Amino acid sequence: MVSARPLLTNRTPEILAAAVRQLKRGTVLVVGDAMLDRYVYGRVTRVSPEAPVPVLAVERELALPGGAANVVRNLTALGAAVAFVSVVGDDQPGSDLTGLIGGQPRVEPWLLVQGGRATTTKTRFVAAGQHMMRADHEHPTAIHPRLAERLVRIASDAIAATSAVILSDYQKGVLAGDVAPRIIAAARAAGRKVVVEPRGQDMSRFKGADLLVPDRETLAAAWGAPVVTREDLIAAAEHLRQEHGFGAVLVPRCPEGLTLVHGDGQVLSLRAEASEQNDNAGAGDAVVALLGAALAAGLPLVVAAQLAAVAIGVVARKAGISVVREDELLEALTPGVLARRKLASIPLASEMVERWRHRGWRIGLLHLSNGAAEAWSLPLMEQARGWCDRLLVAVSDEAGLSLADWPAVDLVTSCNGQSNEELLRLFRPDVLVHGPHAVPLGMDDENLLAEWGGTLKRTELARAAE
Repeated sequence: MVSARPLLTNRTPEILAAAVRQLKRGTVLVVGDAMLDRYVYGRVTRVSPEAPVPVLAVERELALPGGAANVVRNLTALGAAVAFVSVVGDDQPGSDLTGLIGGQPRVEPWLLVQGGRATTTKTRFVAAGQHMMRADHEHPTAIHPRLAERLVRIASDAIAATSAVILSDYQKGVLAGDVAPRIIAAARAAGRKVVVEPRGQDMSRFKGADLLVPDRETLAAAWGAPVVTREDLIAAAEHLRQEHGFGAVLVPRCPEGLTLVHGDGQVLSLRAEASEQNDNAGAGDAVVALLGAALAAGLPLVVAAQLAAVAIGVVARKAGISVVREDELLEALTPGVLARRKLASIPLASEMVERWRHRGWRIGLLHLSNGAAEAWSLPLMEQARGWCDRLLVAVSDEAGLSLADWPAVDLVTSCNGQSNEELLRLFRPDVLVHGPHAVPLGMDDENLLAEWGGTLKRTELARAAE
């Protein structure tokens, strides 16, 4: 039996905040099953005359990288550089997924194409914030042996240029057979840490990994018995650790927190910050990404676990599959400190926007007139932030300055009566965001936005629950 000796966790929020700022120093190799997550949003106003099923009037569609590609999204949100090795099919979803991944900052993608293989695609149909159904297209068999050989060679070469390795297994075939053991062996030979996000019952494929991060369902399947109590969880994790030589096993208990069973017989249980939302979608990928970035940056495992618990709290406050960003972790650790740093004068905001642009980030601008800030909610602002890499909010009154407290907002400036045209010329945003009650954009502003290829995006109150 593993002893439940607590690990020392006397790091102050300031120390942990300093650790968060180190995450961007890491370079991580991710190998695993890439997917395309599609969302079809609409309204249901009637039942089909052909069958007793609702008719979804489609209003909007959204595509995001999923599976192992969502781990990549989370790593880039933390500022880490990523090499990504995976396989897609020779189909339109594969092409779409390749474009989405290639468009992320600091990512070197190696997406191999297998002819005749369907790219794993999950399409969710959503009305009024509720999932109606999900349709999956996939080919969950092992990739072709010759393609697997090439994938292992590419991953082995990439290990030399990265500081840690993440294996994200969704049992769609990329890590089948001896692919995972060979990559782990190459990583250990190069002195690199390996983090595994597993699925299924067979954990022997990941023997020797430094950190296994199974969810509770996977842990129970691998142990062969239900995991109900804390004692069950610790016993199951220690059993896997000893049987397969894992350095440690960390089990996210979303949204409550996590439990880490370490190799020297210590147990660390951490609680996440309570949230009214408690949406766990994507929490596992966020935790795995943070752990990988932390180990790549040379942070101790205990510190990485503490930051992962903070990340679980951040994810739980969001709706749907979302990422955790550096500024959100900092705000959770030191409330109010980051918000004050987000307030900037017009000249300083202009300078910051230019810095963002030089880094290749898409700039979003939200211009709020007097009293308009009251119409905004957290889901709406998250929706706006999802359209860009950095979101600048220009406000006309002091009440709007409070939006700096929101993690989805990157910078707030008082526009001191500047017109929409003046702000557009000054910041030249890639995305101009309009809220639910915004005045329609004039033709002159539309033409001005089109000069540099900017686009207009509108949020809607009906979509606040998405």
